[in-house]
Amino acid sequence: MSILEVKDLSFTYGESMLYDKASMRLFEGEHAVLVGPNGSGKSTLLKLLDYRLAPDTGKIEWLPTIRVGYLDQYAQIDGNSDVKTYLYEVFYDLFEKESRMEWLYEEAALAESHKQNKLLVQAANLQEQLLDSDFYTIKSLVSKIIQGLGLEMSVLNQKIKTLSGGMRAKIILSKLLLEEADVLLLDEPTNFLDISHIEWLSKFLTDYHKSFIVVSHQEDFLESIANTVLALENGQITRYKGNYNHYLKERELRYEQQKKAYSSQTKFIKRTEEFIQKNIVRASTTKRAQSRRKMLAKLERVQRPRQERTYQFFFPMGRSTGKDVIKMEKLEVGYSESLIEPLDFTIMKGEKVVITGENGIGKSTLVKTILDIIPEIAGNYEWIDTAQIAYFEQDSTLEHNLTPFEIIHNAYPHFVRKEIMDLLGNHGVDYDMARRKIGSLSGGEKTKVRLALLRHQKANVLILDEPTNHLDVAAKEALKEALIDFPGTIILVSHESLFYEAICDYEIALYSQ
Repeated sequence: MSILEVKDLSFTYGESMLYDKASMRLFEGEHAVLVGPNGSGKSTLLKLLDYRLAPDTGKIEWLPTIRVGYLDQYAQIDGNSDVKTYLYEVFYDLFEKESRMEWLYEEAALAESHKQNKLLVQAANLQEQLLDSDFYTIKSLVSKIIQGLGLEMSVLNQKIKTLSGGMRAKIILSKLLLEEADVLLLDEPTNFLDISHIEWLSKFLTDYHKSFIVVSHQEDFLESIANTVLALENGQITRYKGNYNHYLKERELRYEQQKKAYSSQTKFIKRTEEFIQKNIVRASTTKRAQSRRKMLAKLERVQRPRQERTYQFFFPMGRSTGKDVIKMEKLEVGYSESLIEPLDFTIMKGEKVVITGENGIGKSTLVKTILDIIPEIAGNYEWIDTAQIAYFEQDSTLEHNLTPFEIIHNAYPHFVRKEIMDLLGNHGVDYDMARRKIGSLSGGEKTKVRLALLRHQKANVLILDEPTNHLDVAAKEALKEALIDFPGTIILVSHESLFYEAICDYEIALYSQ
């Protein structure tokens, strides 16, 4: 049964038309993933489906009884509330019933016999309702979900304002999963999750007996959860029934078929137009020429197949370094106290290493420490004096009121207009995106602008903290190739094993004290 119908949906963002009379359906129990290149409108579509945005034209209709849960990792929530109170709001009605039941039992114990039976029946009815709702397993369920997402039970007693950004996002996701909505709309739910916790979420969603639509750029995650793929293609929403790998094969097949059909029709149109040109003025053939002209006017044209956007990521090499690029001796990092066990190792010239560890363990803190952004807790580190470092910060923000063109121009004021546009184009930022405010771009588009800023920073050491967050598959592959080709030293923080295993020579795993 269809629980959602989208018909003739059109929506324009700035000067870009994201959907042009697009239609789609979602069926009861369907596990769908929404895919498409950065900027194609995946996050926008989820907001439209949750009525957070209104379409220019068209309709979005849910079945009247459907409860929709939307993941907003940046939602405004009361920072003074503790986590337990925030999560248990989901079960407010059940706790109210429990309080009412307890009161009825207390009243029955004190009541006269002719009233007692009535009170006990009411209390028993409420207790049966609580049992039917699995009320007495709530604590176990909360524990299962928050631990599955990588949090300790002690987090329940913390104030929300004391949580890190990643912990806060996990708590918001936990509450959404506890609500058991009829449909989950999840936009990048694996952000801030480690590999083991992504695996837990994959199993949770696979076993979810209701429907969901998930946006993610992690292909192994998409493959594990999807039985339907909704692809944003050329302003339309194309439905592929099957898993993610089936979608990739089917998409390639359809592309080749459309390519042949377009080529064949283009040749036919050219031959027909040549015939019309030659014969329209000759009395003996003018009727045939006019007939073919009418036929061409009515001909439904095959669209030129669009290939995925190509990228030309590149990191220029600075001067050469000596053998030992950075040495760490009993290095401890953190804020008020050390987060990790002391580190003793040396990264050598040309080595490419990945720093791994659970969320909150101190990966970004280690990077900021060796970059002199925050002080070390104990021990020391020393860079070789010839090190030239280019740094991609995970949480770096760009000025929201500037355009990508203005940001590159400010960074490289000697560049002429064509050089700026070429640089942005190589990183997948087209003419329209280059003129839009950064605040209006998707997460992947912002990441591409930040990578473009590194293009002319000649370095012999690249430090990149989660550079693949929000990047589409094609951009991620191009970045991987650029890092493989970089002849210098790389220190990479990443939670995507399929990405870093192709690049790095070895792994530095961080462990807590």
